[in-house]
Amino acid sequence: MLGNVLLKVMELIGTVAFSVSGSLVAIGCSLDLFGAIIVGCFTAVGGGMIRDLLIGNTPPAVFFSPETLLLSLVTSLAVFILSYVNSKRFKGMREKIEKINVVFDAVGLAVFSVVGVEVAMTSGFSENGVLAVTLGVITGVGGGIIRDVLVNEKPYVLTRHIYAVASIVGCTVYYFVRGYMSLTVIGTVAAIALIVVIRLLAAKFRWKLPKIRLDDENK
Repeated sequence: MLGNVLLKVMELIGTVAFSVSGSLVAIGCSLDLFGAIIVGCFTAVGGGMIRDLLIGNTPPAVFFSPETLLLSLVTSLAVFILSYVNSKRFKGMREKIEKINVVFDAVGLAVFSVVGVEVAMTSGFSENGVLAVTLGVITGVGGGIIRDVLVNEKPYVLTRHIYAVASIVGCTVYYFVRGYMSLTVIGTVAAIALIVVIRLLAAKFRWKLPKIRLDDENK
């Protein structure tokens, strides 16, 4: 079992990573300060909220951890202020900022995926591997889906580079290593590293799952 302190540290790391990612997306879509903060916060806590609602943990745990919401708010605000002060450079560094965003997004995805599986297993669902992995994936990708809906974009997880697949692989590895081998630390490190590597490689080499195109240029 992950220690409470380690679990909390992981949640805080994921919160910062997803807050940065969400607020950068909001800024890129020309949202104002309030919009950037809202999108940043929902990206950070949205997946965990969905997970808690599914397992009947209501109100969601985030409402009992004000430091998580505060950290998300402060992080999103800081990103907006830095971008606003350096707005001219921001416009000319879109490609570089996108790469930075991918890194933060990969870290958030990895950390929250593992946290989601751990919460599921410590909530009485350790024998149900499908549910534990599913809740891990939801925790990892849920905030990003809410983010994309808020900025009126097709959810990234459903349309572009391999994303949820990385979470599924990492969650599965963590579930088996932690559940059947009792190697929690090794499972945590392995799962997080695996998700980050798959996500970054998918972004770099533009790995995508097959899809059917019905636009004119492919007829």
